[in-house]
Amino acid sequence: MKLKALAVSIIAVSSALVLAACSNNNSTSKSSNEAELNLSATAPLDTIDISKSTGYGQTGNVFESFYRLGKDGQPTSGLAKSGKVSKDGKTWTFKLRDAKWSNGDQITAKDFVYSWKRSLNPKTASPYSYLFSGVKNANAVAKGKKNPDSLGISATDKKTVVIKLDKPIAYFKVLMAYPLFGPQNEKIVKKYGKKYATKSEYQVYSGPFKVKGWNGTGDTWSFVKNNNYWDKGKVKLKKVNYQVVKSTNTGYQLYQQGKLDLTPLSSEQVKNLKTNKDFVSYPYSLVRFLQYNFKDQNTINRKALNNRNIRLALSLAIDRNTVTKKVLGNGSTLPTGFVANDLAKNPATGVDFAKEQKVNDTVQYNKTLAKKYWQKGLKEIGQEKLTLNLLSSNEESDSDQMTQYLQSQWTQLLPGIKINVTNVPAKLTTSKAQNGEFDIYLSHWGGDFNDPMTFMQIPQTDTSYNYGKWSNKKYDNLVAKASNEDANNPNKRWNDLVQAARIVNSEQAITPIYQQTTAYLQKTNVHGIIHNTAGTQWSYKYVSVN
Repeated sequence: MKLKALAVSIIAVSSALVLAACSNNNSTSKSSNEAELNLSATAPLDTIDISKSTGYGQTGNVFESFYRLGKDGQPTSGLAKSGKVSKDGKTWTFKLRDAKWSNGDQITAKDFVYSWKRSLNPKTASPYSYLFSGVKNANAVAKGKKNPDSLGISATDKKTVVIKLDKPIAYFKVLMAYPLFGPQNEKIVKKYGKKYATKSEYQVYSGPFKVKGWNGTGDTWSFVKNNNYWDKGKVKLKKVNYQVVKSTNTGYQLYQQGKLDLTPLSSEQVKNLKTNKDFVSYPYSLVRFLQYNFKDQNTINRKALNNRNIRLALSLAIDRNTVTKKVLGNGSTLPTGFVANDLAKNPATGVDFAKEQKVNDTVQYNKTLAKKYWQKGLKEIGQEKLTLNLLSSNEESDSDQMTQYLQSQWTQLLPGIKINVTNVPAKLTTSKAQNGEFDIYLSHWGGDFNDPMTFMQIPQTDTSYNYGKWSNKKYDNLVAKASNEDANNPNKRWNDLVQAARIVNSEQAITPIYQQTTAYLQKTNVHGIIHNTAGTQWSYKYVSVN
């Protein structure tokens, strides 16, 4: 997930993640044309302008692109009837099906061209514009250095979209399931001007549902079946109702009253409810990790955090089993490195990337080794004590738990360390991180698409979300090789990325703590929810309630 800045992307992903499904039908059986599902959310949707969105967890239900994500993160039928790529991997041609906007207008190839140019226009300030990188002239257009008309997308006729790439993009088909790459109706954008997408009625929709009753601030809104959707016959729900529910206790009470079909659980609730017949868990490609400030303004701390032994000590002192089972207790899993588990598989063997990135004695709990590296590191930098500041957003649900655990654990195991904690609102956290005002930053990243590259971009030199300013030439070269000369060779590309990830993990340039899984109670009469670990996580196109 992620975008112009790491923390912002993470916040967006977290918001999208906790949106959950619920229902006012009190679990009674309804005919397919009457079924309703009500969804709880921790906050209103931030925007319904796909060019400006900072998360697409739910909005894949109302906006569709060339494809949409089906089960296991695989692209399935969307607005494209077909998609073909040239042998060199640099030209994609999409043929559109006969599809309409929710207002009855025809969806045409020009709608895609307009949408892409609008998203990349610097005036739009799209937080996800970086995802267009690799499309011909996209980077230059986003920086205002080239005219949007030079962008590598064209409409050769009403139903044909041709996209030119600077280089093959291995995950391009999956990327094309992202609502960001979907069409926008230029007539509607111009009709409403500044009011465009500020209310649900100032927008038109290309997906299975359309938004109703949303004004950007209210606590309730709905997704209503879009009767102009090209595949409306597959959509069983009449309506999806949302309400803001800020507390898991309130959510549980509403669930018990039969007013919710699915509600997220807190760690304490999980401990009491994990044997309940309605208990389910949905994993997500979101890794909680530590970033170190390699350009620290404090001379001593800069020297310390640039010392591999000290970083290894900090990592090996973390008991991740205790974190996942006791501190969190929500089903979250242990990481093998900074790239999430179950995100991508070796094209030749089917082995999980996470398994291949693993470097022994880097993230396993080992008190003896942690102390050994700690003493060795302190000796190397000529210090007996260190005082480090741990930065975290207090708007994250686990922030207090995690910072308290890390402070206690490190102080207990590593002699001479003192940890000061700065827990502040998300916007201030982002600002501090961007300005390098931290020693260690408790952050996280959620995958935008099912490919290691969604994580591999974080530690690259000079990327905006590399807040710690770690830099490694060999790493950069391997990622560049995977993105260029080996981009059209799946096996070579895979090996490049594995080698690169192992560098980060061996160095502990980023220290992973856990991979998120969210536990829920879900009514047994709700069927057909598709949940993906990356990108547009939730799909209700095929949901039925009976």
